[in-house]
Amino acid sequence: MRCPFCHVDNDRVMDTRAMEDGYVIRRRRHCNSCHRRFSTFERMERIAIRVVKRDHNREPFNPEKLRSGIERACWKRPVSTERIQELTQRIESTIYEKFEVEVPSEQIGEIVMQHLSEIDEVAYIRFASVYRAFGNAQDFIREISPYLPLTKR
Repeated sequence: MRCPFCHVDNDRVMDTRAMEDGYVIRRRRHCNSCHRRFSTFERMERIAIRVVKRDHNREPFNPEKLRSGIERACWKRPVSTERIQELTQRIESTIYEKFEVEVPSEQIGEIVMQHLSEIDEVAYIRFASVYRAFGNAQDFIREISPYLPLTKR
């Protein structure tokens, strides 16, 4: 590995640690030439999965877009940024486990809703209202009815 400071290819690894549930390895290095330290990261190369949209267009899977949608659903809810990041990583891992080349956007939405329902009911309803394009109050009532006590159904 070339040193980012002196550009000499003469270093040694001081420390190696696994991160992000073992999907990333961080190596702390020491340059034998200029004696400065730097870190490198190794990530597993993933096959590019494409998302098949409802209009049958395809676009590359974008975990950042996934995280953004989850953040909007969790806005002003007691869900930490770390929890959102963890949730995004779990959903991304699920997608890469279940699909090889293409994933329908409907499947991504269902996976997100499944995970959100376990974390925060309001965030789940918010996401479902956009994902399923609720058009009226009946759509909301139908979606929240499993969360209502039996006496009010």
